Amino acid sequence: MPATGASSAASALAANGVNGASPSSTASATVSPAASSPAAALAGKTVVIDPGHNGGNASHAAEIAKLVPMGFGQTKTCDTTGTNADDGYPEYQFNLQVSVLVEQILEQHGAKVIMTRTTDDGVGPCVDQRAAIGNDAHADAAISIHGDGFASSGHGFQIIQATRSEGGAANDARSDALSKALHATFLAESGETPATYIGDDGYETRSDLAGLNLSTVPKVLVECGNMKNPGDIALMESSAGRAKLAAAIADGIIDFLENR
Repeated sequence: MPATGASSAASALAANGVNGASPSSTASATVSPAASSPAAALAGKTVVIDPGHNGGNASHAAEIAKLVPMGFGQTKTCDTTGTNADDGYPEYQFNLQVSVLVEQILEQHGAKVIMTRTTDDGVGPCVDQRAAIGNDAHADAAISIHGDGFASSGHGFQIIQATRSEGGAANDARSDALSKALHATFLAESGETPATYIGDDGYETRSDLAGLNLSTVPKVLVECGNMKNPGDIALMESSAGRAKLAAAIADGIIDFLENR
């Protein structure tokens, strides 16, 4: 179950006006520490947050098409542009908005948080560099935040981990524990169900994601919902919905770091 006091993250976000933010603005609202959550609860812990894709990728096609290491002797392209909602709301923007909210919650609990990107107007970083940021920081946990783009009939969240990582079996076991913690808080807090169109009850393992394969620290990728599905995107485009998703992510990380 989530760490004591962690579930108040959502109310802390709401109390600070996050519900009033528009989806077109980068998440910049601040949140107040939850009264029941000691500021030093995660002191000494480092978390890397990886908002997927970037706003400049589309105009730098050659740069993001270059091949980079994917782990285990394989390569893949540096990055992609990501998906978008039917109304044009881009995944890269959603990813950063939620990531900033997660960053605020974790910092209020005393964690050191490192972001792989902090703006929407850059290119990359490449997927191998995203993994390296977590590895170089010796992060206690790392998470890549995304939105999916599937047929509109599918909905729900996915927690994805590598089939195997270059961190070895012990690291894979820790990533599995992180995955389970996040799955539990998503079920309890996000307002979404496990994905109906892929994976196994919201869990998935993949061998083609460099950011996970190359990680030597516990790391998973969260697909927060399907941006082509009317129900999911209604949640993802609303500031209240993003606050719920961010709280679910933060609470899962807190549970993992404190209890697992």
